Amino acid sequence: MSHTATLTKEQQGSLLDLLQEEVPKAPNHSCGLLFLHCAGGMSGTPGYVEAFIQSIPGAGRVYRDRESGIVALLLPGLTLSAAHYQALLLKQHLLRIKPDADPRMALTALTDIPAVHMLNSMAESVRLSITSDIQIFTEHSPSGASKILIVDHDDAVREFLQIRLELQGYHTLEAHDGLKALELIPQWKPDLVLTELNLSGIDGLPFIHHIHQLEVDAPPKIVILTEKRVEQTISQCFQHGVDDYVTKPFSPIELDARIRRCLH
Repeated sequence: MSHTATLTKEQQGSLLDLLQEEVPKAPNHSCGLLFLHCAGGMSGTPGYVEAFIQSIPGAGRVYRDRESGIVALLLPGLTLSAAHYQALLLKQHLLRIKPDADPRMALTALTDIPAVHMLNSMAESVRLSITSDIQIFTEHSPSGASKILIVDHDDAVREFLQIRLELQGYHTLEAHDGLKALELIPQWKPDLVLTELNLSGIDGLPFIHHIHQLEVDAPPKIVILTEKRVEQTISQCFQHGVDDYVTKPFSPIELDARIRRCLH
């Protein structure tokens, strides 16, 4: 018997409600939850996911939002580490079927009914993310946790900042250049943009200026994290509405303090 629950167009708005109902039914109220979106496009994704979970002990269940293409996978009884292992295997499985599928994944492990804000953040994460890394969400993330957009051309820097900030309970999203960041800000509405000045497409002060020109209800705070140390550049950044400026190499503890000061 199929374990796939396919949501009709009229039912799309109930996906998060449905997940909240299903999690408490898991054995010992423990459940892995994976959100998946194939950015490269992949028709039949729910079927491929369902075929994969037949190899996992215990009954899994697959849900799909037809409009967004997001797939939600419940893994009853799995801890975060076990669910992460299965997510890695699923990623390999999908890439074998279609090498350019480009799966984006967000993962959590739950012991209680999940908060709507976290489910929303996970869904946004897989829909908007530019990274193929599996993003981890935790139940201890506070309700209304601040959202930080990380903008840097260096993959290693973005990964380090994402891991550090998410461990502190922030929700994060990444952009590798200024143009992508300007596209993401109105969609995701971050509370703070943590950005390098040297970016492709658009960078430096023009990038900062364009952030302030975006039509958003609440403009994000802006913290510059860059190798540029020229006093004139620093002064110009503050004149253009930057909230703080940190030079590389930086102290992670100092950066944490600067971000907290901007957000609170």
